[in-house]
Amino acid sequence: MRVFRWGLVLASLGLGGSGLAAASAVDDPRPNILVIMSDDMGYSDLGSYGGEIATPNLDALASNGVRFTQFYNNARCCPTRASLLTGLYPHQAGIGHMMNDRGHDGYRGVLNQQSVTIAEALRPAGYRTYMCGKWHVTRFADAKADRASWPLGRGFEKFYGTIAGAGSYYDPATLCRQDNVITVANDPEYAPDSYYYTDAISDNAVKYLQQHGTESPQKPFFLYVAYTAAHWPMQAPEKAIAKYKGRFDAGYTEGREARLRRMKESGLIAADTALTPGSDDWNDVKDKAWEARCKEVYAAMIDTMDAGIGRIVGQLKASGQLDKTLILFLQDNGGCAENTGRSANGNGPADLKPLGPDQFQTKTSPPMQTRDGRWVKTGPEALPGPADTYIAYGRGWANVSNTPFREYKHWTHEGGISTPLIAHWPSGIRRERAGQFERQPGHLIDIMATCVDLAKADYPTERNGQRIKPREGVSLRPAFNGDSLARSEPIFWEHEGNRAVREGKWKLVAKENEPWELYDISLDRTELNNLANSQPERVKEMAAKWDAYAARADVLPLGAWRADDSAKGSFSRERHFSLKAGDRLGRSQAPAIVDQPITIRARFHASEAGDDGVIVAQGGTAHGFTLFVKSGQPRFLVRTAGSNVRIVGPKLAAGEHTVIARLDAKGTLSLDVDGKPAAAPVPGKLLTRMPVDGLEVGRDENGPVGPYQSPHAYAGKIESVVVELGGQ
Repeated sequence: MRVFRWGLVLASLGLGGSGLAAASAVDDPRPNILVIMSDDMGYSDLGSYGGEIATPNLDALASNGVRFTQFYNNARCCPTRASLLTGLYPHQAGIGHMMNDRGHDGYRGVLNQQSVTIAEALRPAGYRTYMCGKWHVTRFADAKADRASWPLGRGFEKFYGTIAGAGSYYDPATLCRQDNVITVANDPEYAPDSYYYTDAISDNAVKYLQQHGTESPQKPFFLYVAYTAAHWPMQAPEKAIAKYKGRFDAGYTEGREARLRRMKESGLIAADTALTPGSDDWNDVKDKAWEARCKEVYAAMIDTMDAGIGRIVGQLKASGQLDKTLILFLQDNGGCAENTGRSANGNGPADLKPLGPDQFQTKTSPPMQTRDGRWVKTGPEALPGPADTYIAYGRGWANVSNTPFREYKHWTHEGGISTPLIAHWPSGIRRERAGQFERQPGHLIDIMATCVDLAKADYPTERNGQRIKPREGVSLRPAFNGDSLARSEPIFWEHEGNRAVREGKWKLVAKENEPWELYDISLDRTELNNLANSQPERVKEMAAKWDAYAARADVLPLGAWRADDSAKGSFSRERHFSLKAGDRLGRSQAPAIVDQPITIRARFHASEAGDDGVIVAQGGTAHGFTLFVKSGQPRFLVRTAGSNVRIVGPKLAAGEHTVIARLDAKGTLSLDVDGKPAAAPVPGKLLTRMPVDGLEVGRDENGPVGPYQSPHAYAGKIESVVVELGGQ
């Protein structure tokens, strides 16, 4: 049972019901606006977008509203929220990356004063403004921080939620009511029998709607509900998880193919859409039960969110406000391939004590302990779901979430930036449009324009003495009823050097430090047929437009998002590393491999059974190298910006071997076994970025560089490993 203490006060006044709102409301022709955003979900996770997870409430909104098939976000939490709230590209709002100040206007890590939020634009027009959930557009998240960049300082009248990004669903850090930082144990207004953040967001949204009916029935409202579901950690009530027990035991490929089939059958995507290659092989997964459990919890998190959305919609219906409320549902980025918590963290301190009701967590992502004093565990030895675990669902399931597209959160290929957009507005969308698809491209920057249009509000040119940047988007109102949008400019992206332009049916896209790729999205939504070489003039023209955008929108200098560690002398200057089994080097002690030829000399034993595992690895799922053995064959792989090149040698006989792997100055990979070339050289490229993860011998503990499941420890004996830089 969930208890709102404020409900007792309303009941004593005879105002506990929602009928007052319907009885007293003045017929204001402007709609209420409810924007709902989920976190780290893929394009095909919802039932109405091809998924197998139960989302009946969102599916009902879709069947009675309009589904956009080509709506886009900004590939990452903070930049997406910045654009959604302001109608600007993220760098223009000061959040070109995450919550750090990198010394450039586009990378300040906080919404700047040259932008206004939707709440700041609509409130002067007579709208009440409320928010529940994840804020994540300020670097000032500490309990002692100035509140000017928090929701109440940026136009919202009521707020319940978290200032920072990810965290425990059972004890979220930076939890606030209004401007007051609270804990789940000392909230003066919300005391459920068992706390779960997704439910708390939903319940407080319902509360705000009920309060609106008693306080301001004559006014329209803007309510922004920003769930953290289904961002890691994978945590959900056991009852919700049990519903999905065994549902994902068949693995990745079957899930992707089933989703693709449903997407085609519904008409969401073209019948000839090709499925992109899978990222991981289910046959290579060692602990399939644990891997399936990760997806079961993920599904339960979405299921629980959908149920909460059902309660919010139910309150709108009960108060007579559903027909005149525009509901928009979307997601902040594509499915997340990050490997947070997927390696074991061992046993914690034996002297952990419960936290008092007013005591904050000192470590938050992951927390060191639960509120009742239990150590928070990570890795395959912990079954995800409860409060004392902190685990991500991994790349294989993210690939399923993003069916049928390429890449993930962080990247500007379709898998990173494509989101459902469901628009439901019975009094504003023609009845015959119910359940139809809208295929015009749209973007987050269009949400502000839509809200200002429908609210008949004035988008300011100046605020508090500051010049406000002109909004970038166009109103989506025409598209709700099948008319053309008034878009005259391309849509642009940049995140972590990954960049893209969408102009009509054409999309120009590239990973960091890689050449442009060109796709005809009308024929090739999954970006498998690169036309850049056959249409160089189009590439040149679109690239010039991207360059102009980057110059005017505070994107430059490229790479400003990255901390300048090298300038601080924080990387090793060593060129020769003699290592043994079990050695680990942190990022600052590991070889500084950017733009460097690399030579690895490894001496190890193979058994008759064919020992598999990692010999040496540095980096993770985005950048790095790994020398490993799979199916008894030595393999050398180099990964840059998520893409990899590999070379494979012959199966090793039992006994001791010396394997030399090289990445030469031209980026070519070669492999020698026992003094002889083991395979033809393979063209690749030098590493362009220093990985976050360090170097390990005998295992790959964090995000895996190669196509294996961490830690993929080598089963045989490693005698020595030498890594050398340069000299080729």
